[in-house]
Amino acid sequence: MPKKITASTFLILSAVAASFVGVLVYFGIRKVDVALIAAGVTFIISLVGIATLALMVPEQKNDPDKPVLR
Repeated sequence: MPKKITASTFLILSAVAASFVGVLVYFGIRKVDVALIAAGVTFIISLVGIATLALMVPEQKNDPDKPVLR
């Protein structure tokens, strides 16, 4: 049975994406303030996107061995 996805998973994935974009922007233009803004925007957008996609996945509460439709 798969593990339950918690809020910390969403935060960690968003933080990884934000730090990746922040590092890319910083090494691209060498401005810390622009890199921090890009990282913050990426964090918020990825957090909302991941949470929205997680809402679209239904939870399976039924037994997989029993038919869904009777």
